[in-house]
Amino acid sequence: MNGHAVESLTHLTDAGIDAANKTVQDESAMKELDASKVTVTKTLSPREIPEVNSNEVWDMKTCTDHMVMATWTSDSGWHAPEIKTYGPLTMSPIASCLHYATQCFEGLKVYRGYDGKLRLFRPDKNCARLLMSAQRVALPPFDPKELEKLIMAFLKVDGPKWLPKSRPGTFLYIRPALIGNGAEIGVTAPAEALLFIVAVAWPDLSSSSRPGTAPKPPGLKLLASKSDVRAWPGGFGYAKVGANYGPAFVAHMEGRKSGYDQILWLLGSDFQVTEAGASNFFVVWKTKEGKLQLVTAPLDSKIILDGITRRSVVELARERLVEGSKYLTPGLQALEVVERTYTMIELEEAWKEGRLVEAFVSGTAWLNDIKYGNESHEWGVVIDEE
Repeated sequence: MNGHAVESLTHLTDAGIDAANKTVQDESAMKELDASKVTVTKTLSPREIPEVNSNEVWDMKTCTDHMVMATWTSDSGWHAPEIKTYGPLTMSPIASCLHYATQCFEGLKVYRGYDGKLRLFRPDKNCARLLMSAQRVALPPFDPKELEKLIMAFLKVDGPKWLPKSRPGTFLYIRPALIGNGAEIGVTAPAEALLFIVAVAWPDLSSSSRPGTAPKPPGLKLLASKSDVRAWPGGFGYAKVGANYGPAFVAHMEGRKSGYDQILWLLGSDFQVTEAGASNFFVVWKTKEGKLQLVTAPLDSKIILDGITRRSVVELARERLVEGSKYLTPGLQALEVVERTYTMIELEEAWKEGRLVEAFVSGTAWLNDIKYGNESHEWGVVIDEE
């Protein structure tokens, strides 16, 4: 190549993340995120809790009384976090996140168990994934364990009121987010960032409907898109950043106009199956030789998100859906878990030949048992309440 170096995007991205981590390690004066320094200022204007499955809950706009905020600056590192009254953010019109998508987020839930306890489901995985996403868009690193501690401290304050023991089986949606909020319109990595965490009253989208509307039929109707692409090799489909979501809204809304719930995203001339909407997608089929398989797209190409539910379903299926397992029942067979690239053509062929058993985008009853305390498991992390 005439002596000119040619680097792949993946190599440059990985090198940049490594360099950022090394910079943090080398600069001892830079303060790390420290949950032990959090201050708590209780609100003087507490909010009313909406009724379960009310229109207010279905609007998905009602947040709890408080929020977590922690600032990072390039000259000092992380400042002391605080739990304070929920309210609007203030930032410059030329904040980096408003122009260059220097933002990432997570989504998890806190559950009021049938045993009366508050639980998170595998929060360590969400916190580790937020770190990975942050590094992909040049935002500052942090210790995921400290973020988990902040989430726990936050829910210790708001959880008991917003998920009372009189409402077992209910939950709140937790949204940690990290944004480049400094006044920087120059094309560069942010010199200031804001970590914040809020909790939102959330409906059970899987089993209920908005008041006054007809019950939703079971299942999802997916539109397999041959021309629209959500993510691609060497990109950032594996990171939970806003740039993965906004561009997909156009196709999603067009699909809804035609009566579909979500887009089944395909990739390439062979129509590789990737994700359904913003969810990981699974199929259960029988091979032509008669072997029962649970199949989902692989993570190695960094096209799809490493979903916490996806990871949990795969791990539990490998542990429990094997020959001789005590979890097998007369109506539940052992199967092989396969993470591989597969195509819409294969899926269609399995359906035509009667080999397609089912397809799904969410977890199973196993996960709900863990989340709500019906099964004791290390994945269900109990929150100490005041």
